[in-house]
Amino acid sequence: MGLTLINYLSVKSGNSIQFISTLLKTVALLLLIFGILFSGHGNARNFVDPAPGFHFNALALVTGFMAATTGAFASYDGWNNLNMVAGEMKDPRRNITRSLLLGLFVCIIVYFLITLSYMYMLPIGEMAQSSFVASDAIQRALGSGAAISVAVLIVICTFGAVSVNLLTNARVIFSMARGGNFFPWAGVVHPKFQTPGNAVIILGVWSSLLVLSGSFDILTDMFIFMSWLFYLLVVLAVMVMRKKMPDAPRPYKVKGYPWIPLIFAAFTLFYLISTVYYDVTNYNAGKSPVINSVFGLILTLTGVPFFPYFRRKYGKKVKG
Repeated sequence: MGLTLINYLSVKSGNSIQFISTLLKTVALLLLIFGILFSGHGNARNFVDPAPGFHFNALALVTGFMAATTGAFASYDGWNNLNMVAGEMKDPRRNITRSLLLGLFVCIIVYFLITLSYMYMLPIGEMAQSSFVASDAIQRALGSGAAISVAVLIVICTFGAVSVNLLTNARVIFSMARGGNFFPWAGVVHPKFQTPGNAVIILGVWSSLLVLSGSFDILTDMFIFMSWLFYLLVVLAVMVMRKKMPDAPRPYKVKGYPWIPLIFAAFTLFYLISTVYYDVTNYNAGKSPVINSVFGLILTLTGVPFFPYFRRKYGKKVKG
């Protein structure tokens, strides 16, 4: 709730906190990477040795890989958040593209190195059985006293993730209200602080309720699955709009259109289908209390009846 208050009072303060938390997170990760890789306690054979008892099964390998990508997608998610604050940026046409590419490149390098360091320290079979890979790897490399660094890193990462989502996703609620798709008071700019204050409060309260409602792992799986479902819908919507509105201004160009969006859509569809299959399999085997992806879909669909209601009630009162 403290971050909600900060984003309510000042856009600059929210942005500054996000910059500092990102910097601290990156520095902490780099220290862990070099601490593990240069500890001298790892084994390069871990990069090539398979897990004990491994037997190749194409379907199990593919579904397992796609299930593992959920965690990776959770780490990378946020790449799209910059677009939500485009209206508050200087020269968004230029800076959004540069920021997205630079941020994604940095994430790829840092996440590749941290994964490499974990693999260097822990055999694949041991890693598969570990509930806290980072903690186990760091403890083996630097001793039990270093385990506290993982807790600090988790706090920093969580703090940064909460901060950026409050900063950016509140703009989605704000935009919905301004477009006649939500309560009009959610689209009001605070007269003194010049922030979408009401939208920030709504997001902060709703996020707190979700956190208190259940398992963090379940929430994460639902969030990633639904995020990628909407990424698919957005890409398809862009292609449909380009077909219906061929002469509309195009401030952002897509290199390799339409093949790049089609490849993205095909991969995303495959990921969604394989995730549902994996979740159903885990549920039937008693490994999961709910089918996370299906539950997330049902929860999201509960909002469908509200769309025509808001459009009918507030659609004609859209603010300019």
